Amino acid sequence: MKTDQGHTLGRIGVWTMAFDGQPAGRVREAAAEIEELGYGAIWYGEAFGRDTASQAWLLLSATRRITVASGIANIAFRDPIVMATATRALGEAFPGRYLLGLGGHRVDDTVHTLDGYPVPAVGKAVSAMTSYLAAMDAVPVHSPSPRPAARRVLAALGPRMLSLAAESTWGAHPYFVPVEHTRRARQIMGPEAFLGVEQAVVLDPDVERAREVATAHVGAYVSMAPHHAANIRRMGFDEIDTGGPSRRLVDAIVAYGDAQVIQDRVRQHLAAGADHVCVQVLTADPAAFPEHEWRELAPALRDVAPTPWSGSAS
Repeated sequence: MKTDQGHTLGRIGVWTMAFDGQPAGRVREAAAEIEELGYGAIWYGEAFGRDTASQAWLLLSATRRITVASGIANIAFRDPIVMATATRALGEAFPGRYLLGLGGHRVDDTVHTLDGYPVPAVGKAVSAMTSYLAAMDAVPVHSPSPRPAARRVLAALGPRMLSLAAESTWGAHPYFVPVEHTRRARQIMGPEAFLGVEQAVVLDPDVERAREVATAHVGAYVSMAPHHAANIRRMGFDEIDTGGPSRRLVDAIVAYGDAQVIQDRVRQHLAAGADHVCVQVLTADPAAFPEHEWRELAPALRDVAPTPWSGSAS
């Protein structure tokens, strides 16, 4: 059922994996500053650092109004009961401020490893996600229910997952995509579903140096993440592009250079149908907090689209 959420992410957010390598105190400080800089949401990934619920609680407790979004919570990491009850607790404690992004690209018929640790298979992507959502919804309620219920989005790339996101959740959170994917996703999902897109950026006036960082990022994903490589091919790129990676592919995935270049790319996503763009700042040291870049980008991005998006929740 669709209900009014009463809270918006705004147009621009921050996406980062850098929290995992930092002590809790530093994470709290950074989250509070991101909020004060005017960003509308903090998105964070999940690997083998803090689990998604613990990270959310840390970020939400350190801030007052900003939305905190998992991007994404991996469905292979936890039972639907745990995910459902944790989401309810976060939604009840921080009304309207927690957004659960669900995904997990290792959802085929084989067992994969992350840093040598086996991650169990949970089935084909769309059917596994459909079952997971149904299982979450079926978990009995024995605690205070959040009002409104916490929103959910899916890490959707292909047409079937995008359709599922639009039909069964608040919307989609595509990651590692060019602007053309945003355009296609909006066409598939229709005008009502939320579309929050991740955009990788390198803020560096030395374009050659920035391109090196961007190329390393793109190369890592297309070599280690088959689902991203498959999506890139679906966008019209070929094996030559993914094998390099080619400059054409790097330029499509990462916006690099000065703040104006990054601002222009964000505008392109919004014009193509995105409701929200979360900017992932890349640096030569992936573990470092890009605090300087967050500060420098804030004024350039704050006025990209001053009118906030508002919609309904599932």
